[in-house]
Amino acid sequence: MIAENTSVVAFSAIAKSFGTVKALSGVDFSVDAGECVGLVGHNGAGKSTLMHMLAGTLQPDSGHRVITGREMPDYSVVLAHRLGIRCVFQELSLCPNLTVAENTRITHPSLNGWGSLRRADEMIVGQLDEIFPGHGIAGTDIVGELSIGRRQMIEVARAFTRASDPIALVILDEPTSSLDTHASSQLLAFVRRAVAGGTSCIFISHLLNEVLASTDRIVVMRDGKVSAAGATSSLDREKLVAAMVGLPKERPAGVVAAQRADAPVRVRLGTTQDADFLARAGEVVGLAGLAAHGQSALLLRIFEAAGRRTPGVEVTAPVAVVAGDRQSDGVFPLWSILENISVRSLSDMSRHFLISQDMQRSLGETWHRRLGIRTPDMGNSILSLSGGNQQKALFARALASDAGIILMDDPMRGVDIATKIEVYDIIRDEAAKGRTFIWYTTEFEELENCDRVYVLRNGTITAALDRGEVSEENVIRSSFGEAA
Repeated sequence: MIAENTSVVAFSAIAKSFGTVKALSGVDFSVDAGECVGLVGHNGAGKSTLMHMLAGTLQPDSGHRVITGREMPDYSVVLAHRLGIRCVFQELSLCPNLTVAENTRITHPSLNGWGSLRRADEMIVGQLDEIFPGHGIAGTDIVGELSIGRRQMIEVARAFTRASDPIALVILDEPTSSLDTHASSQLLAFVRRAVAGGTSCIFISHLLNEVLASTDRIVVMRDGKVSAAGATSSLDREKLVAAMVGLPKERPAGVVAAQRADAPVRVRLGTTQDADFLARAGEVVGLAGLAAHGQSALLLRIFEAAGRRTPGVEVTAPVAVVAGDRQSDGVFPLWSILENISVRSLSDMSRHFLISQDMQRSLGETWHRRLGIRTPDMGNSILSLSGGNQQKALFARALASDAGIILMDDPMRGVDIATKIEVYDIIRDEAAKGRTFIWYTTEFEELENCDRVYVLRNGTITAALDRGEVSEENVIRSSFGEAA
């Protein structure tokens, strides 16, 4: 065990470039034993690259890495794990065809032989019980059949399981991005308990209230450098935003679009179960509630009803989707950024059965500029982008299309504050032009952008809250089946 007040990690002058792009420019970074350090910054600021250096999946071009008191010129994933460095990256790494217990066993080489799967089952379920009481996950569940929220719970819990190697430091990269408010609160409480017990944590999140509530010290990165650092007690939201993006503060969301009783109905679900769900032209309608309680299924039902007759569902305009789980439902990994953005608009760019490359490039450059996608070349692979910039590309795909209805399935996971502000502005502008947005989000603050919010529990709408009724208390009460 590492003595308190000694560094688990001490990086100095770390530099890394990918071609002509400088991802890190002389970064100094450290974490002490029993300390929780928040790491924040916009997408592409260098946070993930720095963490890959710590995980052993990337090597620096120059600089020094000292881990648990030892200089590490030759460092690897295996050595990192042996030294007690665990990682929960933003892009989940579970094998979807394996069970929860099997995914746990493959990360612990010491778990082998007769009875090893049973021990792995007991280990992961016990850790889930400790972090997320009432999680409802069994060790025999196939990971690919679980919701993204439950998969994120497993990823987090697996990082804290221990077979033989120690746990010195756990990297949590956007660990609450797919969790509802209740599960997020459970995780944050556990992180504080783990840190109090001597485990160090690096907590990366774009939700600044979580970072301010859960960390001892915060490091802000901007354009591959550390732009600010200090004790959490000396920082607040405005200072962090200013250090990240140069804005004095995050602007209030404001009103998205005035509700108009005479506006055309774009979506109507009139069954008893759906409690007369209604979305008009020019409205931003929110979906809330505990994760995996039917919000994504409702969006899918609307999508499937577009352009066809479906009993109980009325959809009167073309539909586009912004997926939250970009790995499985969003990006085409073998395609370029431009191809990923333009695929929904190919029919509009066709001339005599051929795609106009000039129109395609023009569309790409328009949204490259409007959303600030951080790439020198739209012809690069979509996988060359950071997670947040991949999400921008998915937004661009939907907004560039002819869709009158945009379905958003918790799309702001891992998106930085500056981009969120830009996207909120775009949503307001597009809603003012008559577009309808139906927006499932696990972030309460995003619900304040909505004209009306439907709260779901077990696939049933339990409340329909107008703008003036939307409060965290009302949403939580309705999420647990109580009258708002």
